[in-house]
Amino acid sequence: MLKTKLLHPDIIRALAAAGHGAQILITDGHYPASTKTKPGVEKIYLNISPGLVSVTDLLQVIADTIEIEAATVMAPAEGPEPEIFAEFKKILPETAEFNRLGRFEFYDCAVDNPDLCLVLVSADTRTYANILITVGVCK
Repeated sequence: MLKTKLLHPDIIRALAAAGHGAQILITDGHYPASTKTKPGVEKIYLNISPGLVSVTDLLQVIADTIEIEAATVMAPAEGPEPEIFAEFKKILPETAEFNRLGRFEFYDCAVDNPDLCLVLVSADTRTYANILITVGVCK
């Protein structure tokens, strides 16, 4: 039995294969992962039932497993910043860049991204709970 918090064999394998600069997309339950991600990229569907598993649960386990250099979120065009962004910032290292893209720019980034190596689909029901993380260098 592994001692790490991450036990999912496919996620462990994908993270082990990801190098510096590789990107991982963690989506909410609303994200159109079948059409708005790079063709052929590995997708792991963890959307068991609404709210189970959440994006922040996945991000925490990933952050405990790899170094994260940067994060990009899908941001609304106007209005207040989604509350989930504060949750993301609590989990991410203080040194990680935190970037925002509009909805359609975010989709384009996920579709046309040569560095995207893994998509984790959650069942998070919060809106704008999508985050694209960049793998950093182990220290």
